[in-house]
Amino acid sequence: MAAAPPEDAGPAKGALTPRAVDFPRWYQEVIARAELADNGPVRGTMVIRPWGYAIWERFQAELDRRIKEAGAENAYFPLFIPESYLRLEAEHVEGFSPELAVVTYGGGKELEEPVVVRPTSETVINSFFAKWVQSHRDLPMLLNQWANVVRWELRPRLFLRTSEFLWQEGHTAHATEADARSYALRILRDVYRSTMVGTAAVPVLTGHKTDRERFAGAIRTWTCEGMMGDGKALQMGTSHELGQNFARAFGIQFSDESGVQRYVWQTSWGVSTRLVGALVMAHGDDFGLRLPPALAPLEVVVLVVRDEAEVRRTAAGLVEQLAAAGYRVRLDDRTGTGFGRRTIDWELKCVPVRVEVGPRDLAAGNVTVVARHRRTKEVVPLSGAVAAVGATLEAVADELRAEAGRTLAERTVDVRSVEEAVEAAQTGFARLPWAAVGLEGEGRLATHAVSVRCLQLPDGGLAEDLVIGDEEGARSLVAVVGRAY
Repeated sequence: MAAAPPEDAGPAKGALTPRAVDFPRWYQEVIARAELADNGPVRGTMVIRPWGYAIWERFQAELDRRIKEAGAENAYFPLFIPESYLRLEAEHVEGFSPELAVVTYGGGKELEEPVVVRPTSETVINSFFAKWVQSHRDLPMLLNQWANVVRWELRPRLFLRTSEFLWQEGHTAHATEADARSYALRILRDVYRSTMVGTAAVPVLTGHKTDRERFAGAIRTWTCEGMMGDGKALQMGTSHELGQNFARAFGIQFSDESGVQRYVWQTSWGVSTRLVGALVMAHGDDFGLRLPPALAPLEVVVLVVRDEAEVRRTAAGLVEQLAAAGYRVRLDDRTGTGFGRRTIDWELKCVPVRVEVGPRDLAAGNVTVVARHRRTKEVVPLSGAVAAVGATLEAVADELRAEAGRTLAERTVDVRSVEEAVEAAQTGFARLPWAAVGLEGEGRLATHAVSVRCLQLPDGGLAEDLVIGDEEGARSLVAVVGRAY
């Protein structure tokens, strides 16, 4: 049923810029109007407002539970890293060099050794792995930390690219290469993909990064790539197989069961507050945010339409019933603010279900239940309101996931050449044989601001043991190509 004006609708704020007209502007307006974040005082930094932070906290809880189910434990490591640590792994420091923030003064005097504000924590964590890992009995060592990192960003955009952002970063050490690879893939599938698809309702493609795109210092990088509402790709999370690069640089050895000293095999993996931006861009519409209930700060808001005693009493009682049923619910009885203004504000911020209690409906024993993601409303008996709310909430994530899945399918095309891929990438993703791209083709794509987002088997699966430079293996791969944030 199409949305209809609520009773006693009042004047509303100006409409958002339609996504089809100017998607980047729409995104910035949603971030501001939904009160998710604001720009910090230093260029590239971000202030996350309570509504945005509440979404991140719910993401954190979902990820943290899965990370712990995978056996990792949370720890914390310093913000400052000696510059010499980064230089122990040449490819790692080279990859991050343009983004580093370096402190040279502290306590009013020049430091003997500059310290780097962490861009990621491989080096400092590996310095402690070298102390803590002595025997095969110490392995696997599976650690995760929730922290901030700093990467000096030249073209900032709130949640997507900021000089400081929040994330989790996992770091592990294993006795064998096979165990490390298996764990990196477990994180990719059971932690990241599970959260993105199952909880956030955002379909993602999983695959290898090319050598050009892989994490500096890794031997393999696996990625989760989502398609946003404008057809661009967003790298939503990565899991890296580090081989023994850092183990050799930091001397991380263990005594195996035969007493032989061996280097460990390692992984690292991370996702960030970029996931909040992904929710906005993957599900948002021309009226603001659309959130799956699991990630919404509130699941239900009950609105008092008019300041009448019976309306207030009924609305307050309904809030109590919904809270008792386990829903995150709030009463909006701010009748001094126009009802239309309030409904538009809740649509912008996305409370998945709105219950409107007004005198006309109440006279007939009814209330109105509004589904934000569909923008439809249903008049239901007051006695059935809690059940109607539950049924609506039950459908939200599945319907958002299905809609995003249709968008991904409809805007992904099979092509045969780099030139066709560049053209197709203007509106979505292109798939073509990796053998038709190669290193030379990757360079040509880059001149058009297009990149290989991931490499997959033809059926969309992962080639787990693949070496990207292996010509025989390359013939079996498909490259997913697109423009990216």
